[in-house]
Amino acid sequence: LRAVDLTPLVEETAAIFELLVEEKGVGLALDLAPDLPCVQADRVRIRQVLHNLLANALRHTPSGGTITIRTQPAADGVTLAVTDNGEGIDAASLPHVFDRFYRTDPSRSRETGGSGLGLAIVKAVIESHGGRVAATSPGLGRGSTFTLHLPADEGVRG
Repeated sequence: LRAVDLTPLVEETAAIFELLVEEKGVGLALDLAPDLPCVQADRVRIRQVLHNLLANALRHTPSGGTITIRTQPAADGVTLAVTDNGEGIDAASLPHVFDRFYRTDPSRSRETGGSGLGLAIVKAVIESHGGRVAATSPGLGRGSTFTLHLPADEGVRG
C-alpha cells in the first residue's frame, strides 16, 4: 500500500471505457472533487475495483443512459460513487449484491452476465484497504449507486 491520488486513477480507468460506452450509446460523466486527500491503497487493486464497477454499470445501463463517477472528500477519507440510471436493483436483492456468485437476474449465466464474482471482489478489496462499500437503488428501472469509502492517507493531499 502507498499514497494514491484517486483522481488520475479514476480518469485513467474511465478512459479505458470510453470506446465501450460510446459503442453502447451510454454517457460517461466524471464529477471529481478537487484536492482530494490521497488514500493508502494498492493502485492495481483499486483500478480492478473501478473496472468491475464500471463493467457492471455498463452491463446494466441501456443505450441512452448515463454512468457517473463521483468523488468527494469525507470526514476521514474519500468517497467514490459509481451511479447509473439503468436497470436498478430490487429491494430484496440489495443485501445480496456483494455475495459471491449472486446475480440479481436469475436468468443470467456466466455466458450472459458475468461470473457473479465482480462485486464480491469489490467488497473484499475495499475492506482489505480498511474501507467500506454500499449499494443503493431506488428500485427496478431506476438505476443504482455503488459507493466506496476509503480512509485517507494522513497528511498527504492529491
